[in-house]
Amino acid sequence: MSEPTRSIDFGTFDSEPPTSTTRPERRPVPSNGAADIGLLILRFAVGGLFLAHGAQKVFGMWGGLGITRTAENLAVHGFVAQQTSLAWALGIVEMAAGAFVVLGLFTPLAAAGLLAIKVVALLVKVPAVYFFAAQAPDAIELDILLGAGAAALMFAGAGRISLDNGRTWLRRPMPYAVVCLIVTVAVVLVVMLTLRR
Repeated sequence: MSEPTRSIDFGTFDSEPPTSTTRPERRPVPSNGAADIGLLILRFAVGGLFLAHGAQKVFGMWGGLGITRTAENLAVHGFVAQQTSLAWALGIVEMAAGAFVVLGLFTPLAAAGLLAIKVVALLVKVPAVYFFAAQAPDAIELDILLGAGAAALMFAGAGRISLDNGRTWLRRPMPYAVVCLIVTVAVVLVVMLTLRR
């Protein structure tokens, strides 16, 4: 029985050594079991609350405003042009991005969308600000907490108990977090400069 045919390496004509064709070893996900459980709890809390708030805006569930009253509330804060479309977009983004955060899927991008929503909410509330919810129904306490949670997930990732497990943005979170932060700033600027009077 003859041996299988082997390819012959004639080398190269230049003086540089041949480059290696093997891929470098993949960077492991920097995590441990306790951190994964902590990130899972954070994802369920932050994503679940955003999902619920979106359902309140779109469907009026759990005593929510519904689309019409959400649009009126946006008009009070200066979003007069396209207020109904903006109300739909706000509710749908909160539900979709909240669900993605809960599942741990495309977490940095979903968290960036949620962070943009809370940054805009803080910017429109700053002139007459109340910090604690006990002081006024439109206080910024919850906006800060949900925005900080979204920012933490954008930088930390979803953890290994997620659908993002093994993806590049979980192994190397910083470059993706910086890109998503730039996206957040761009969205905030577009909304504040073009949709608010």
